[in-house]
Amino acid sequence: MRMAVTGGAGTVGRSVVAHALAEGHTVVEIDRPSARDAGPGTPAGLVRRPADVTDYPALLRALDGCEALVHLAAYPKPWDEPDHVVHGVNVTASYHALRGAVELGITRVCLASSVNAVGGAYSRSPRYDYFPLDERHPSYTEDPYSLSKWLGEAQADSFARRYAELRVASLRLHGVQPARPVLRPEAEQPAQAARELWGYTLAGAAARACLLALTADFSGHQVCYVVAPRTVTSTPTEELCRKYYPDVPVRGELGGNQGLFDCTKAERVLGWRHDG
Repeated sequence: MRMAVTGGAGTVGRSVVAHALAEGHTVVEIDRPSARDAGPGTPAGLVRRPADVTDYPALLRALDGCEALVHLAAYPKPWDEPDHVVHGVNVTASYHALRGAVELGITRVCLASSVNAVGGAYSRSPRYDYFPLDERHPSYTEDPYSLSKWLGEAQADSFARRYAELRVASLRLHGVQPARPVLRPEAEQPAQAARELWGYTLAGAAARACLLALTADFSGHQVCYVVAPRTVTSTPTEELCRKYYPDVPVRGELGGNQGLFDCTKAERVLGWRHDG
């Protein structure tokens, strides 16, 4: 498969590119010209096309000839730039990705969403209706980044309604990191860790989910949590919930340091598991 990866020079992007090349795909890496030094050589199967995803004609040129798209290019948190820039770039980029795919006949698209599409880590006071969180949980976004991710999912809903052949997976990733964190009795910065529900996603696991999203048998637009099954702390999850979220109902059992994100839909729809 010849696939495009926007934001290919980022943390998730590098992992997606590496996994895709290892599987024998041809990858068109799309990122800003200043994103990184391409190095002395280009791996076999990799094509680098610099482009700003907010420049629609430039994105179309970069996507030309591709059969699938993994759209990762975005500001990854709300304070990288002023609010209007973070929100404007992210929302424009996701729309351009979807519109460009349709215009060029690309029917398989994976979008990088975020667990913050429902609000949470960047809210003044996170609101959770129940644990563990699943894809039916309402959105209570407040900040420009989280709002942009929720709107990206709404865009995908809209495109999937209009174009029956289009299949889009929005993956709700969380604090992507290259290596498994060392468990501690209480995470550093406990208040912030609580806002993030002590979660994370390994870059390799995120990459596998992105690739599965391009081949899995589903229709329309599917939103899936893609998060590690365990928290970053060895403190029992039930104890954490009693301490930090005593008024949030818990559905089912939360044994040990089980995570607070329900990823069973990703397993059912994509055939994905985080593995550990």
